[in-house]
Amino acid sequence: MATPRTVAFHTLGCKLNFSETSAISKQFQDHGFTVTPFDEGADIYVLNTCSVTDFADRKCRKVVRDAKSVNSDAKVVVIGCYAQLKPKEISEINGVDMVLGAKEKFNLVHHIEELSYATDGAMVKAGEISEVNTFVQAFSHDDRTRTFLKIQDGCDYKCSFCTIPLARGQSRSDTVENVLNNVRKIVETGKKEIVLTGVNIGDFGNGTEVIEGSRPKKEALFIDLIKQLDQIEGIDRYRISSIEPNLCTEEIIDFVANSKKFVPHFHMPLQSGSDKMLRLMQRRYRSQLYVDRVSKIKSVMPHACIGVDVIVGFPGETEADFMETYEFLHSLDTSYLHVFTYSERPNTKAADMAEVVPVGERRRRNRMLRSLSEKKKRAFYEKFLNSERKVLLESSKVDGKLSGYTDNYIRVEIPYEENILNEIKTLKLQQLKGNGLMEASLVSVN
Repeated sequence: MATPRTVAFHTLGCKLNFSETSAISKQFQDHGFTVTPFDEGADIYVLNTCSVTDFADRKCRKVVRDAKSVNSDAKVVVIGCYAQLKPKEISEINGVDMVLGAKEKFNLVHHIEELSYATDGAMVKAGEISEVNTFVQAFSHDDRTRTFLKIQDGCDYKCSFCTIPLARGQSRSDTVENVLNNVRKIVETGKKEIVLTGVNIGDFGNGTEVIEGSRPKKEALFIDLIKQLDQIEGIDRYRISSIEPNLCTEEIIDFVANSKKFVPHFHMPLQSGSDKMLRLMQRRYRSQLYVDRVSKIKSVMPHACIGVDVIVGFPGETEADFMETYEFLHSLDTSYLHVFTYSERPNTKAADMAEVVPVGERRRRNRMLRSLSEKKKRAFYEKFLNSERKVLLESSKVDGKLSGYTDNYIRVEIPYEENILNEIKTLKLQQLKGNGLMEASLVSVN
Protein backbone atom coordinates (compact mmCIF):
# COMPACT_ATOMS: atom_id res chain seq x y z
CA MET A 1 0.00 0.00 0.00
CA ALA A 2 1.03 3.62 -0.40
CA THR A 3 2.46 5.30 2.66
CA PRO A 4 -0.57 6.40 4.70
CA ARG A 5 -0.80 10.08 5.50
CA THR A 6 -3.86 10.37 7.75
CA VAL A 7 -4.38 8.95 11.22
CA ALA A 8 -7.25 8.96 13.74
CA PHE A 9 -7.14 8.11 17.43
CA HIS A 10 -9.58 6.72 19.96
CA THR A 11 -8.74 6.52 23.67
CA LEU A 12 -10.30 4.36 26.35
CA GLY A 13 -9.68 4.77 30.06
CA CYS A 14 -7.87 7.26 32.22
CA LYS A 15 -6.44 10.76 31.88
CA LEU A 16 -2.97 9.21 31.64
CA ASN A 17 -4.04 7.38 28.48
CA PHE A 18 -5.33 10.65 27.02
CA SER A 19 -2.00 12.38 27.67
CA GLU A 20 -0.11 9.54 26.00
CA THR A 21 -2.45 9.42 23.00
CA SER A 22 -1.86 13.13 22.52
CA ALA A 23 1.92 12.69 22.69
CA ILE A 24 1.79 9.90 20.10
CA SER A 25 -0.49 12.04 17.94
CA LYS A 26 2.09 14.82 18.08
CA GLN A 27 4.77 12.37 16.87
CA PHE A 28 2.63 11.59 13.83
CA GLN A 29 2.13 15.26 13.06
CA ASP A 30 5.87 15.88 13.35
CA HIS A 31 6.37 13.13 10.74
CA GLY A 32 4.02 14.74 8.25
CA PHE A 33 0.78 12.93 9.04
CA THR A 34 -2.59 14.65 9.26
CA VAL A 35 -4.64 13.78 12.33
CA THR A 36 -8.33 13.52 11.46
CA PRO A 37 -11.51 13.04 13.52
CA PHE A 38 -12.40 9.39 14.03
CA ASP A 39 -15.64 9.52 12.05
CA GLU A 40 -14.20 11.34 9.03
CA GLY A 41 -12.04 8.48 7.81
CA ALA A 42 -8.29 7.86 8.04
CA ASP A 43 -5.62 5.61 6.59
CA ILE A 44 -4.68 4.44 10.11
CA TYR A 45 -6.77 4.08 13.23
CA VAL A 46 -5.03 3.89 16.59
CA LEU A 47 -6.94 2.55 19.59
CA ASN A 48 -5.36 3.22 23.00
CA THR A 49 -6.88 0.70 25.40
CA CYS A 50 -7.49 0.33 29.12
CA SER A 51 -7.47 -2.75 31.35
CA VAL A 52 -9.09 -1.24 34.44
CA THR A 53 -12.67 -0.80 33.27
CA ASP A 54 -14.96 -3.75 32.56
CA PHE A 55 -15.50 -5.27 29.14
CA ALA A 56 -12.15 -4.24 27.66
CA ASP A 57 -12.48 -6.89 24.96
CA ARG A 58 -16.01 -5.83 24.02
CA LYS A 59 -15.06 -2.15 23.85
CA CYS A 60 -11.98 -2.91 21.77
CA ARG A 61 -13.99 -4.97 19.26
CA LYS A 62 -16.61 -2.25 18.94
CA VAL A 63 -14.07 0.49 18.18
CA VAL A 64 -12.36 -1.73 15.60
CA ARG A 65 -15.72 -2.35 13.92
CA ASP A 66 -16.50 1.37 13.98
CA ALA A 67 -13.16 2.19 12.37
CA LYS A 68 -13.65 -0.37 9.62
CA SER A 69 -17.18 0.89 8.98
CA VAL A 70 -15.79 4.35 8.27
CA ASN A 71 -12.93 3.09 6.07
CA SER A 72 -12.82 -0.61 5.29
CA ASP A 73 -9.30 -0.26 3.88
CA ALA A 74 -7.87 1.41 6.99
CA LYS A 75 -5.13 -0.19 9.05
CA VAL A 76 -6.02 -0.62 12.73
CA VAL A 77 -3.39 -0.52 15.48
CA VAL A 78 -4.16 -1.36 19.10
CA ILE A 79 -1.92 -0.09 21.90
CA GLY A 80 -2.21 0.52 25.65
CA CYS A 81 -2.66 -1.52 28.81
CA TYR A 82 -5.00 -4.12 27.34
CA ALA A 83 -2.61 -4.58 24.42
CA GLN A 84 0.24 -5.33 26.83
CA LEU A 85 -1.83 -7.82 28.83
CA LYS A 86 -3.65 -9.60 25.98
CA PRO A 87 -1.69 -9.11 22.73
CA LYS A 88 -2.56 -12.49 21.21
CA GLU A 89 -6.23 -12.17 22.07
CA ILE A 90 -6.39 -8.72 20.46
CA SER A 91 -4.46 -9.86 17.38
CA GLU A 92 -7.24 -12.36 16.68
CA ILE A 93 -9.92 -9.68 16.52
CA ASN A 94 -11.12 -9.32 12.94
CA GLY A 95 -9.80 -6.06 11.50
CA VAL A 96 -6.78 -5.56 13.77
CA ASP A 97 -3.51 -5.17 11.84
CA MET A 98 -0.97 -4.45 14.59
CA VAL A 99 -0.74 -4.77 18.37
CA LEU A 100 1.95 -2.86 20.29
CA GLY A 101 2.78 -3.34 23.96
CA ALA A 102 3.77 -0.82 26.62
CA LYS A 103 7.36 -0.37 25.46
CA GLU A 104 6.65 -0.36 21.73
CA LYS A 105 3.68 2.04 21.65
CA PHE A 106 5.83 5.17 21.80
CA ASN A 107 7.64 3.98 18.64
CA LEU A 108 4.38 3.48 16.75
CA VAL A 109 5.16 6.09 14.11
CA HIS A 110 8.32 4.14 13.22
CA HIS A 111 6.39 0.85 12.91
CA ILE A 112 3.90 2.20 10.37
CA GLU A 113 5.90 1.14 7.33
CA GLU A 114 5.74 -2.46 8.58
CA LEU A 115 1.99 -2.40 7.95
CA SER A 116 2.82 -2.49 4.24
CA TYR A 117 4.31 -5.97 4.55
CA ALA A 118 2.10 -8.90 3.62
CA THR A 119 1.21 -10.95 6.70
CA ASP A 120 -1.17 -13.76 7.50
CA GLY A 121 -2.51 -11.89 10.51
CA ALA A 122 -1.94 -9.00 12.82
CA MET A 123 1.64 -8.08 13.68
CA VAL A 124 2.31 -8.31 17.41
CA LYS A 125 5.10 -6.48 19.21
CA ALA A 126 4.66 -6.77 22.97
CA GLY A 127 7.74 -7.51 25.04
CA GLU A 128 7.94 -8.52 28.69
CA ILE A 129 6.78 -5.87 31.13
CA SER A 130 10.19 -6.04 32.83
CA GLU A 131 11.59 -4.42 29.68
CA VAL A 132 9.41 -1.34 30.29
CA ASN A 133 11.85 0.54 32.49
CA THR A 134 12.04 4.15 31.30
CA PHE A 135 9.77 7.15 31.71
CA VAL A 136 8.32 8.71 28.54
CA GLN A 137 7.06 12.29 28.77
CA ALA A 138 3.56 13.16 27.60
CA PHE A 139 0.94 15.86 27.85
CA SER A 140 -2.29 16.41 25.98
CA HIS A 141 -2.65 19.01 23.22
CA ASP A 142 -6.26 18.76 22.07
CA ASP A 143 -8.28 20.50 24.76
CA ARG A 144 -8.41 24.30 24.44
CA THR A 145 -8.62 24.98 28.16
CA ARG A 146 -6.65 22.33 30.06
CA THR A 147 -3.81 19.85 29.67
CA PHE A 148 -3.30 16.41 31.19
CA LEU A 149 0.38 16.31 32.15
CA LYS A 150 1.98 12.94 32.82
CA ILE A 151 4.46 13.10 35.69
CA GLN A 152 4.66 9.43 36.76
CA ASP A 153 4.07 5.94 35.36
CA GLY A 154 3.88 2.37 36.64
CA CYS A 155 3.22 1.15 40.17
CA ASP A 156 5.08 -0.77 42.88
CA TYR A 157 1.94 -1.54 44.87
CA LYS A 158 0.65 -5.10 44.82
CA CYS A 159 -3.11 -4.68 45.20
CA SER A 160 -4.60 -8.14 44.76
CA PHE A 161 -7.18 -7.03 42.13
CA CYS A 162 -4.98 -4.84 39.92
CA THR A 163 -3.21 -5.54 36.63
CA ILE A 164 -1.64 -2.09 36.25
CA PRO A 165 1.85 -3.22 37.40
CA LEU A 166 1.59 -5.98 34.78
CA ALA A 167 0.50 -3.51 32.12
CA ARG A 168 2.75 -0.55 32.95
CA GLY A 169 5.67 -1.90 34.98
CA GLN A 170 7.40 -0.52 38.03
CA SER A 171 6.95 3.00 39.35
CA ARG A 172 9.07 5.64 37.64
CA SER A 173 8.77 9.39 37.28
CA ASP A 174 9.82 12.37 35.28
CA THR A 175 12.40 14.70 36.78
CA VAL A 176 11.28 17.93 38.43
CA GLU A 177 13.26 19.88 35.82
CA ASN A 178 11.51 18.13 32.92
CA VAL A 179 8.08 18.65 34.47
CA LEU A 180 8.77 22.35 34.93
CA ASN A 181 9.99 22.64 31.34
CA ASN A 182 6.83 20.93 30.07
CA VAL A 183 4.70 23.31 32.10
CA ARG A 184 6.49 26.25 30.49
CA LYS A 185 5.70 24.77 27.06
CA ILE A 186 2.06 24.43 28.08
CA VAL A 187 2.01 28.07 29.19
CA GLU A 188 2.94 29.03 25.62
CA THR A 189 -0.20 27.29 24.31
CA GLY A 190 -2.48 29.49 26.39
CA LYS A 191 -3.96 26.71 28.53
CA LYS A 192 -5.25 27.82 31.93
CA GLU A 193 -5.38 24.51 33.82
CA ILE A 194 -3.03 21.54 34.16
CA VAL A 195 -4.19 18.18 35.52
CA LEU A 196 -1.28 16.18 36.98
CA THR A 197 -1.65 12.54 35.92
CA GLY A 198 0.03 9.20 36.43
CA VAL A 199 -0.65 5.75 37.82
CA ASN A 200 0.41 6.61 41.38
CA ILE A 201 1.43 10.26 41.36
CA GLY A 202 1.89 10.46 45.11
CA ASP A 203 4.86 8.13 44.55
CA PHE A 204 6.53 10.75 42.35
CA GLY A 205 10.33 10.95 42.50
CA ASN A 206 11.43 7.40 41.72
CA GLY A 207 13.65 8.44 38.84
CA THR A 208 13.17 8.07 35.10
CA GLU A 209 14.70 4.62 34.76
CA VAL A 210 14.50 1.23 36.47
CA ILE A 211 17.80 -0.66 36.21
CA GLU A 212 17.69 -4.36 37.08
CA GLY A 213 14.66 -3.77 39.25
CA SER A 214 16.19 -0.97 41.34
CA ARG A 215 16.33 2.81 41.26
CA PRO A 216 18.43 5.47 42.93
CA LYS A 217 17.18 7.09 46.12
CA LYS A 218 14.43 9.66 45.53
CA GLU A 219 15.82 13.11 44.85
CA ALA A 220 12.42 14.79 45.18
CA LEU A 221 8.96 14.00 46.53
CA PHE A 222 5.54 14.96 45.20
CA ILE A 223 5.37 17.82 47.68
CA ASP A 224 8.67 19.17 46.35
CA LEU A 225 7.31 19.11 42.81
CA ILE A 226 4.05 20.88 43.53
CA LYS A 227 5.81 23.59 45.52
CA GLN A 228 7.91 24.41 42.47
CA LEU A 229 4.96 24.19 40.08
CA ASP A 230 3.13 26.75 42.19
CA GLN A 231 5.81 29.31 41.35
CA ILE A 232 5.50 29.16 37.55
CA GLU A 233 3.79 32.17 36.01
CA GLY A 234 1.15 31.74 33.34
CA ILE A 235 -0.82 28.78 34.69
CA ASP A 236 -3.88 29.65 36.76
CA ARG A 237 -4.86 26.19 38.01
CA TYR A 238 -3.36 22.83 38.87
CA ARG A 239 -5.57 19.85 39.62
CA ILE A 240 -4.33 16.60 41.20
CA SER A 241 -6.00 13.80 39.24
CA SER A 242 -5.88 11.08 41.92
CA ILE A 243 -3.72 10.34 44.94
CA GLU A 244 -3.54 7.36 47.29
CA PRO A 245 -4.76 8.24 50.82
CA ASN A 246 -1.55 6.96 52.43
CA LEU A 247 0.44 9.32 50.17
CA CYS A 248 -1.89 12.31 50.56
CA THR A 249 0.05 13.66 53.51
CA GLU A 250 -0.99 16.48 55.84
CA GLU A 251 1.84 18.53 54.33
CA ILE A 252 0.31 18.14 50.86
CA ILE A 253 -3.16 18.99 52.15
CA ASP A 254 -1.93 22.10 53.98
CA PHE A 255 0.01 23.21 50.90
CA VAL A 256 -3.04 22.91 48.64
CA ALA A 257 -5.13 24.81 51.21
CA ASN A 258 -2.72 27.75 51.04
CA SER A 259 -1.89 27.59 47.34
CA LYS A 260 -3.36 30.11 44.92
CA LYS A 261 -3.06 27.67 42.01
CA PHE A 262 -3.73 24.15 43.31
CA VAL A 263 -7.49 23.77 43.45
CA PRO A 264 -9.45 22.30 46.40
CA HIS A 265 -10.27 19.02 44.71
CA PHE A 266 -8.99 15.63 45.86
CA HIS A 267 -9.75 12.25 44.34
CA MET A 268 -8.62 9.49 46.72
CA PRO A 269 -9.18 5.78 46.04
CA LEU A 270 -10.80 4.00 48.98
CA GLN A 271 -11.96 0.70 47.38
CA SER A 272 -13.71 -0.52 50.55
CA GLY A 273 -14.85 0.80 53.90
CA SER A 274 -14.29 -2.62 55.47
CA ASP A 275 -10.87 -3.27 56.98
CA LYS A 276 -11.35 -6.96 56.28
CA MET A 277 -11.76 -6.21 52.57
CA LEU A 278 -8.86 -3.74 52.55
CA ARG A 279 -6.63 -6.51 53.87
CA LEU A 280 -7.84 -8.92 51.17
CA MET A 281 -7.27 -6.23 48.57
CA GLN A 282 -3.74 -5.69 49.95
CA ARG A 283 -4.28 -1.96 50.28
CA ARG A 284 -1.68 0.03 52.22
CA TYR A 285 -4.03 1.68 54.73
CA ARG A 286 -7.12 1.00 56.80
CA SER A 287 -10.42 2.84 56.98
CA GLN A 288 -9.42 5.08 59.88
CA LEU A 289 -6.60 6.63 57.86
CA TYR A 290 -9.12 7.50 55.15
CA VAL A 291 -11.37 9.13 57.75
CA ASP A 292 -8.39 11.12 59.01
CA ARG A 293 -7.52 12.34 55.52
CA VAL A 294 -11.07 13.46 54.76
CA SER A 295 -11.31 15.18 58.16
CA LYS A 296 -8.01 16.98 57.58
CA ILE A 297 -9.04 18.19 54.12
CA LYS A 298 -12.38 19.47 55.35
CA SER A 299 -10.84 21.14 58.40
CA VAL A 300 -8.62 23.38 56.26
CA MET A 301 -10.81 23.50 53.11
CA PRO A 302 -14.49 23.11 54.04
CA HIS A 303 -15.39 23.89 50.44
CA ALA A 304 -13.16 21.13 48.98
CA CYS A 305 -14.55 18.48 46.65
CA ILE A 306 -13.50 14.92 47.53
CA GLY A 307 -14.08 12.05 45.10
CA VAL A 308 -13.85 8.38 46.07
CA ASP A 309 -13.08 5.18 44.12
CA VAL A 310 -14.80 2.06 45.48
CA ILE A 311 -15.02 -1.56 44.33
CA VAL A 312 -18.08 -3.73 44.99
CA GLY A 313 -18.38 -7.49 44.78
CA PHE A 314 -14.76 -8.32 45.59
CA PRO A 315 -14.27 -12.01 46.49
CA GLY A 316 -15.22 -12.60 50.10
CA GLU A 317 -17.37 -9.46 50.38
CA THR A 318 -20.43 -10.53 52.34
CA GLU A 319 -23.61 -8.50 52.59
CA ALA A 320 -22.42 -7.33 56.01
CA ASP A 321 -19.08 -6.23 54.53
CA PHE A 322 -20.84 -4.33 51.76
CA MET A 323 -23.20 -2.62 54.19
CA GLU A 324 -20.19 -1.64 56.30
CA THR A 325 -18.78 0.08 53.21
CA TYR A 326 -22.14 1.65 52.41
CA GLU A 327 -22.55 3.09 55.89
CA PHE A 328 -18.91 4.20 55.95
CA LEU A 329 -19.35 6.11 52.70
CA HIS A 330 -22.70 7.50 53.81
CA SER A 331 -21.07 8.99 56.90
CA LEU A 332 -18.09 10.52 55.10
CA ASP A 333 -18.12 14.17 54.07
CA THR A 334 -17.24 13.35 50.46
CA SER A 335 -18.72 14.66 47.22
CA TYR A 336 -19.08 11.82 44.71
CA LEU A 337 -18.17 8.17 44.12
CA HIS A 338 -16.63 6.31 41.20
CA VAL A 339 -18.08 2.83 41.61
CA PHE A 340 -16.42 -0.19 40.00
CA THR A 341 -17.99 -3.63 39.83
CA TYR A 342 -15.28 -6.18 40.56
CA SER A 343 -14.36 -8.34 37.59
CA GLU A 344 -11.81 -11.12 37.51
CA ARG A 345 -8.41 -10.27 36.06
CA PRO A 346 -6.03 -13.08 35.07
CA ASN A 347 -2.67 -13.22 36.88
CA THR A 348 -4.00 -11.39 39.95
CA LYS A 349 -4.33 -12.93 43.42
CA ALA A 350 -7.99 -11.99 43.59
CA ALA A 351 -8.80 -14.12 40.55
CA ASP A 352 -8.01 -17.27 42.57
CA MET A 353 -9.81 -16.24 45.76
CA ALA A 354 -12.75 -18.21 47.08
CA GLU A 355 -16.20 -16.91 48.08
CA VAL A 356 -16.93 -15.42 44.69
CA VAL A 357 -19.80 -12.91 44.73
CA PRO A 358 -22.47 -13.66 42.09
CA VAL A 359 -22.41 -11.18 39.20
CA GLY A 360 -26.03 -10.16 39.77
CA GLU A 361 -25.26 -9.32 43.38
CA ARG A 362 -22.23 -7.30 42.34
CA ARG A 363 -24.42 -5.24 40.03
CA ARG A 364 -27.03 -4.68 42.75
CA ARG A 365 -24.37 -3.34 45.08
CA ASN A 366 -23.06 -1.13 42.29
CA ARG A 367 -26.54 0.37 41.78
CA MET A 368 -26.87 1.09 45.49
CA LEU A 369 -23.59 2.98 45.62
CA ARG A 370 -24.30 4.86 42.42
CA SER A 371 -27.55 6.04 43.95
CA LEU A 372 -25.65 7.11 47.06
CA SER A 373 -23.16 8.95 44.87
CA GLU A 374 -25.94 10.93 43.19
CA LYS A 375 -27.30 11.96 46.59
CA LYS A 376 -23.86 13.00 47.86
CA LYS A 377 -23.12 14.98 44.71
CA ARG A 378 -26.46 16.77 44.89
CA ALA A 379 -25.93 17.59 48.58
CA PHE A 380 -22.46 18.94 47.80
CA TYR A 381 -23.76 21.12 44.95
CA GLU A 382 -26.62 22.44 47.07
CA LYS A 383 -24.15 23.80 49.63
CA PHE A 384 -22.99 26.32 47.04
CA LEU A 385 -26.32 27.54 45.71
CA ASN A 386 -26.35 31.36 45.46
CA SER A 387 -22.60 31.54 46.10
CA GLU A 388 -19.97 32.98 43.77
CA ARG A 389 -17.06 30.90 42.51
CA LYS A 390 -14.37 31.12 39.85
CA VAL A 391 -15.04 28.98 36.77
CA LEU A 392 -12.82 28.09 33.82
CA LEU A 393 -15.17 28.46 30.86
CA GLU A 394 -15.11 26.03 27.97
CA SER A 395 -17.28 25.14 25.01
CA SER A 396 -20.51 23.23 25.59
CA LYS A 397 -22.22 20.54 23.54
CA VAL A 398 -25.41 22.56 23.96
CA ASP A 399 -25.90 25.40 21.47
CA GLY A 400 -26.03 28.82 23.05
CA LYS A 401 -24.22 27.69 26.21
CA LEU A 402 -20.78 27.67 27.78
CA SER A 403 -19.84 25.19 30.49
CA GLY A 404 -16.99 24.77 32.92
CA TYR A 405 -15.86 23.69 36.36
CA THR A 406 -15.45 25.67 39.53
CA ASP A 407 -12.19 25.28 41.39
CA ASN A 408 -13.93 22.70 43.61
CA TYR A 409 -15.23 20.71 40.66
CA ILE A 410 -18.83 21.83 40.35
CA ARG A 411 -19.89 21.65 36.71
CA VAL A 412 -21.76 24.76 35.62
CA GLU A 413 -23.45 26.11 32.53
CA ILE A 414 -24.12 29.71 31.48
CA PRO A 415 -25.65 31.42 28.44
CA TYR A 416 -23.08 31.95 25.70
CA GLU A 417 -21.01 35.11 25.92
CA GLU A 418 -18.50 36.40 23.36
CA ASN A 419 -14.76 36.32 24.06
CA ILE A 420 -14.74 34.51 27.42
CA LEU A 421 -13.87 30.98 26.26
CA ASN A 422 -10.77 29.74 28.13
CA GLU A 423 -11.16 32.54 30.66
CA ILE A 424 -11.65 32.21 34.41
CA LYS A 425 -14.67 34.24 35.47
CA THR A 426 -16.64 34.77 38.65
CA LEU A 427 -20.07 33.17 38.37
CA LYS A 428 -23.07 33.05 40.66
CA LEU A 429 -24.36 29.49 41.08
CA GLN A 430 -28.13 29.73 40.82
CA GLN A 431 -30.01 26.50 40.14
CA LEU A 432 -29.27 22.79 40.25
CA LYS A 433 -30.42 21.01 37.10
CA GLY A 434 -31.37 17.36 36.76
CA ASN A 435 -28.45 16.50 34.49
CA GLY A 436 -25.75 17.14 37.10
CA LEU A 437 -25.17 20.74 36.04
CA MET A 438 -25.49 23.96 37.98
CA GLU A 439 -27.03 26.90 36.14
CA ALA A 440 -24.99 30.05 36.72
CA SER A 441 -24.67 33.64 35.60
CA LEU A 442 -21.70 35.88 34.92
CA VAL A 443 -21.27 38.42 37.70
CA SER A 444 -17.88 39.94 36.86
CA VAL A 445 -15.43 40.40 34.04
CA ASN A 446 -12.26 40.26 36.16
